[in-house]
Amino acid sequence: MKRVIALALLTACVGNVHAEEDVMAANMTASKEAIQEFFGDLKGNLESAMKEGGPLNALDVCHKVAPAIAKNQSEKHGLQIGRTSLKVRNPDNTPDEWERTVLEEFERRNADGERVANLSKTVVVEENGQKTFRFMKAIPVGEVCLKCHGENIDPAVAAKISELYPQDQARGYKLGELRGAFTIKKAM
Repeated sequence: MKRVIALALLTACVGNVHAEEDVMAANMTASKEAIQEFFGDLKGNLESAMKEGGPLNALDVCHKVAPAIAKNQSEKHGLQIGRTSLKVRNPDNTPDEWERTVLEEFERRNADGERVANLSKTVVVEENGQKTFRFMKAIPVGEVCLKCHGENIDPAVAAKISELYPQDQARGYKLGELRGAFTIKKAM
């Protein structure tokens, strides 16, 4: 009888582990899809704005359109999606403690030779007494990013950035560096 009970408990525990793994896999899939859609929408809007009016026009996309895209993708996928960085432009994107720790880890991993494009982190953490799925995917600095985040920003663009974001810290980047990360949060 004791063996039957022990076997039943073991089977239940293994079943719970598999169920948690399935939930993690589903959350990973949803997170990657949300990030891909968010990035695709943002990139498309930025490219259109750049063609229509250059970097000055693209600043409006980051300032006004990006938050709306994040909100729409969050609602569509049933999670919270955003962008963050150790050097934020928009103070609304300031990393929380977990995000800051992960961004610092990304910097160390990159310094150790890992490509920025390959950096990601997935965990389940306890927040306010509730299990929360967290995922971050690094954002490398691309060529187009340098127009507003690089070392040699056009003076008119720099003035507009300062007007929109008086506390801006997101300048001086080089191609391929870690710009920040997409961040996902979902209560489990």
